[in-house]
Amino acid sequence: MAPDVWQKSSFSGGLDHDDCVEVAARQNTRTLLLRESDEPDTVIAATGAGLTALIRHLRP
Repeated sequence: MAPDVWQKSSFSGGLDHDDCVEVAARQNTRTLLLRESDEPDTVIAATGAGLTALIRHLRP
């Protein structure tokens, strides 16, 4: 299996900051992964609909 390719959120502090949220799409599945860069071993896996629901819930 190919390694996950993580992308930093555009709302993060920039390329030099460690306080950011990263997302990845697991290849050949419909799974999206979410993690915080300072705890890269803690990963949330969700469907696109599940991640959308989480973001809507967390958004003020």
